Amino acid sequence: MSRDQNARCSYVMKTDISSFERVEEFKYLVTTLKIRILFRWKLSANCYRSVQNLLSSSLLSENIKIKIQRDKILPVVLCGCETWSLTLRDQRRLRVFENRVLRRIFGPKRDEVIREWRKLHNEELNDVYSSPKIVRVIKSIRTR
Repeated sequence: MSRDQNARCSYVMKTDISSFERVEEFKYLVTTLKIRILFRWKLSANCYRSVQNLLSSSLLSENIKIKIQRDKILPVVLCGCETWSLTLRDQRRLRVFENRVLRRIFGPKRDEVIREWRKLHNEELNDVYSSPKIVRVIKSIRTR
């Protein structure tokens, strides 16, 4: 499968027993790969919505909220990611999703200068959340 849309040539790879031709989409676990990625994102969004009240609760510690994110949300997102061919758009969507979850976990921050509450910036999220980012995790799974 090629990301190059202009590469319309048909390539065939032959082995002793069989041959494989170049295709634009292929079946993986009874579904096409593009549909599977979109399906994963929808499932992860549903999973996030089901636990977002827990993630914003003041009764739970940040460590427990991070465990919920790591044990309940991430496996839904990462299922089958070893076959994904991530575009820059896909990587951006994953980062946005991850930052949305982290902002829910760590909550707003009180700005001492203007004395108002505001959302955490991406750099502040990187400082308070030391685990590897989701795109890096996917790339390490793919290389493994």
